Amino acid sequence: MKFGKEFSSQMVPEWEKAYVHYDYLKTLLKDIQRFKQRTRPPASPGGLKRNLTLYRAFSGLTQWQRHNPVSPSSASDIESQTILVNSVSKNGGHSYETTFRMSADEGGEYELVYFRRLDDEFNKVDKFYKSKVQELLKEAATLNTQMDALIAFRIKVENPPASFFDRTVEMTRLASDIAASTAELSISTPAGARASTHMDVIEETGESKQKKPVEVKAPGTRPAPLEILEKVKINNTKETPRSTIKTVLGVPHQTEIKFNRENLRKVEDQLKQAFVEFYLKLRLLKSYCFLNTLAFSKIMKKYDKITLRNASNSYMKMVDNSYLGSSEEVFKLMERVEATFIKHFSNSNRSKGMNILRPKAKRERHRTTFSTGFFAGCTAALIIALIFIIRTHDILHKQGQKQYMDNMFPLYSLFAYIVLHMLMYAANIYYWRRFRVNYSFIFGFKQGTELGYRQVLLVGFGISVLALLTVIGNLDMEIDPLSKDYDGLTEYLPLILVLVLLVALLFPFNIFYRSSRFFFLVCLFHCIAAPLYKVTLPDFFLADQFTSQVQALRNLEFYICYYGWGDVRHRTNYCSKSTVFNTFDFIVAVIPYMSRFLQCLRRLFVEKDPMHGYNGIKYFLTIVAVCMRTALNLDGGKGWEVLALTFSVLAAIFCTYWDLVLDWGLLNRHSKNRWLRDKLLVSKKSVYFIAMLLNVLLRFAWIQTVVKFDFDFMHRNTLIAIVACLEIIRRGIWNFFRLENEHLNNVGKYRAFKSVPLPFNHDEDEDKDL
Repeated sequence: MKFGKEFSSQMVPEWEKAYVHYDYLKTLLKDIQRFKQRTRPPASPGGLKRNLTLYRAFSGLTQWQRHNPVSPSSASDIESQTILVNSVSKNGGHSYETTFRMSADEGGEYELVYFRRLDDEFNKVDKFYKSKVQELLKEAATLNTQMDALIAFRIKVENPPASFFDRTVEMTRLASDIAASTAELSISTPAGARASTHMDVIEETGESKQKKPVEVKAPGTRPAPLEILEKVKINNTKETPRSTIKTVLGVPHQTEIKFNRENLRKVEDQLKQAFVEFYLKLRLLKSYCFLNTLAFSKIMKKYDKITLRNASNSYMKMVDNSYLGSSEEVFKLMERVEATFIKHFSNSNRSKGMNILRPKAKRERHRTTFSTGFFAGCTAALIIALIFIIRTHDILHKQGQKQYMDNMFPLYSLFAYIVLHMLMYAANIYYWRRFRVNYSFIFGFKQGTELGYRQVLLVGFGISVLALLTVIGNLDMEIDPLSKDYDGLTEYLPLILVLVLLVALLFPFNIFYRSSRFFFLVCLFHCIAAPLYKVTLPDFFLADQFTSQVQALRNLEFYICYYGWGDVRHRTNYCSKSTVFNTFDFIVAVIPYMSRFLQCLRRLFVEKDPMHGYNGIKYFLTIVAVCMRTALNLDGGKGWEVLALTFSVLAAIFCTYWDLVLDWGLLNRHSKNRWLRDKLLVSKKSVYFIAMLLNVLLRFAWIQTVVKFDFDFMHRNTLIAIVACLEIIRRGIWNFFRLENEHLNNVGKYRAFKSVPLPFNHDEDEDKDL
């Protein structure tokens, strides 16, 4: 793989703009090369023939010395005459400028432009790296305070009451523990704030950090170690419905620290996660430094090769002496984080600690690919077999066909909706990865637990195989002439399959992608209890998926009605005649939209952003439109038809505008990509226009429920299923561009890490008073 492709593949997606623009610098070098080829004709016009190079003269390993008898001192003089790199002060900061001394040469203006752009790229990289290092140093200082509080908390919990042992022994032991931890993770903190003897502390002196021993200060320079607990409070970061209600009612939260093992475990888990995330930041920043340094080295070697100059040594010497090449804060922090984590969070087991800090990349297993292909082949074979069975037995024209479509088809179409949604999600994952959308970070998946498109396809095709087998086993149109009923066992196959899927979803053991199932269930519960939890992107993203699965929810309602109160053996249901069923038909259809509406209200209450209020109005209009269409299907009056059409058109126009402009960020008239947006991940602009057109057309697929087009060749439940599938496809298209826009927003703000709540809140004001 060429370096350019490898360089792009290893970038942190959210920091893409902060990396050196390697491809652009290569184009500048190609301009120089083309100019030199035009002005310098080749020595041998025809070039050497391949058959003339079978025997080649050996020039010796050190023959270059005979052709280049220049002394080292004169060589350095020649290098200094090519370029001169100086450090200059601009706007209160340092930057580097390269003086190209050969600009008078033929084509020198091309090389002059190259070095100007090269300096711009290097100053950008150096400035970004320095800012990120400073952020991490501040975060490391915060983690120091958190560790001090944790160690004090442990001693308060694990030791017996103070009356049973000497206070001096306790203080000596605590001081040694804190000294050991802070020696491992000592960051830019004032020397007087340390209690350890001869521990290494990184002091901030201007722009460089120097390592020097810190002696123990006299008593009184810092409070006694246990006294740190008097200056911290427990952060109540875990939000529950109870805490939300207390916040609304104005009930003060409990901030007093309770020293028990349960709270200690919670504090350790939170701080452990904070260290893991902090270490990930250090690793990414280290990779950023290495990749950019290597890119500058590669591009300068290309320059030397094209121009036959020797400027790379001078330039790389400047790179090595710059902050990017000489600072060691990140490397030292990584060592100290490893030592601290291994000692305090993995019981001094290095192997265990490093496995947590550096989880191994998930390998694609051949058995997953094989199983996916196997179940996909089985699905195709079963569909073909089902078509042949229907055609051979002329099932579509048998007497029991209408009865089957009224009772059994809604039961089986549920699985079609689930499988189709999973196939669309697998396609989304494939294209997110292809276009480097960091969906794992955006959704907040635990590192290494996110499902790839192969795993999603495996689950989807597995469900489809089970569903098709039950369809073929239950595809019986002939009623028993003796008992006047159908086979009882086959009639319960759909219910059995639904129960099997529910058991697999709720299975507590670590099989069947347990972490993903647990993540889904947590988000599902947050959607159900929408206003009582803080709304995150996975929560409202999942709620949006359910707004496209309204028909699937209605089919679940039909399951309850059919197997609870229907005549299963005679394939007869009385759902449409039940007032309770018709009432729940309204409720079930409204639940996903109501969840989103309440989420918008919660975000409006917390974030005070009026856009969430407008989004809530969108879902409120959709709720009214869905209710009107449901009432039209039940009653069929002219008044309901007018109301359903009016509110449906308003909701569809509002939702379409919101999808295209706000969720996708498109239809920007002043964008450099007219009617799209400035930054696009897909190179073909036509893809965006096709997606917008499909979104509009599929948004108005509900028209058939109001206008009621008459298709004599198609059963009503078939038409309902087709419209439901079109909505799922629309949602799948929406998913890709919605997450693309979210990814670009993160890129614009360089947000590459998730924020981890810390267990303690340190009172900085009291520190200043001391």
